[in-house]
Amino acid sequence: MKTMSTLDDASLYRNASDASHDDSLVGRSPALRDALDRVQRVAGMDTTVLLTGETGTGKEVMARTLHRRSRRASQPFVAVNLASIPESLVASELFGHEPGAFTGAMQRRIGRFEAADRATLFLDEVGELSPEMQVALLRVVQEGEFSRLGTCQTRRVNVRLIVATNRNLETAVDSGRFRADLFYRLSVFPVHLPPLRERREDIPLLAEAFLRTLTARLGRRCAGIDPGSMERLVAFSWPGNIRQLQNVLEQSFILGDDPVLRIPPLLLVERPAATGGATGGTGSPTLDAALRGNEQRLIESALESADGQVSGPTGAAARLGVPASTLESKIRRYSIDKFRYRGASMRRAVAADRG
Repeated sequence: MKTMSTLDDASLYRNASDASHDDSLVGRSPALRDALDRVQRVAGMDTTVLLTGETGTGKEVMARTLHRRSRRASQPFVAVNLASIPESLVASELFGHEPGAFTGAMQRRIGRFEAADRATLFLDEVGELSPEMQVALLRVVQEGEFSRLGTCQTRRVNVRLIVATNRNLETAVDSGRFRADLFYRLSVFPVHLPPLRERREDIPLLAEAFLRTLTARLGRRCAGIDPGSMERLVAFSWPGNIRQLQNVLEQSFILGDDPVLRIPPLLLVERPAATGGATGGTGSPTLDAALRGNEQRLIESALESADGQVSGPTGAAARLGVPASTLESKIRRYSIDKFRYRGASMRRAVAADRG
């Protein structure tokens, strides 16, 4: 039987019967094949896997591939994005709760760990966990047991854990934002997913695969991609990686009327590099850099006023008038440490008393 390393086309690694699959793993680049080879080696074992890579590189797709090739493939694949859950609800989401465990807990809830017993649990954006939740996760990873909120009864689970992050957890450990013991528990077998700019030879294959999917989904024929447009696709830096490539192709498909797909130039505008202070030719800050700097200061000010709380009626997101998920995304984009704003109001009050 062939292994992944001997296959000629990464598209063969996908299971077409899985409705969750997409074409993100198409390609022949050495960087992608190295990641796929590591996945093939560890898939049949219950080893904890840490998937790293920038946003949009296909970490959940790779996690589902791991599950499909594991001994637990007949069991559920339970996925949760930790960055999308309000911090106050993370414990309930992961471990469940009993009626009355907290305000609004009217009935028993089964958590994700319990739902993934004898199956696979995928925790995305694990680098976003608070220090308190890092301790709770460490316990269940080490001991295989947890308690629902509102009860002392211990429950044991047998879960194959896959975690993912777009952060550098080693740097977070060095700065004290992520527990070293939890990091070593989670990074038993790391797999890095390369950004699209490091696998440019895969872009034509990816684009053609996505185009086939679009024609089937949107019900319109297309003869292919214009050669000049393809050259620009390959040359683009793709800061949003595969997800951005999919979006650009879909927008172009919807806007275009020609038999051949042409990519509007405005969809492939490179953003100014952040190096050298992001200044124009006169040494003055560019408008883009000034706007981003102002946005970051507004976010940091709102986090300080909200004691580091993002969601909720008094959280930073409400103060800024944006959804909590949007603010979480911007916090990650600017590498803001929201936890350092915890207790800011108390520190201001103490300073005022001393003054």
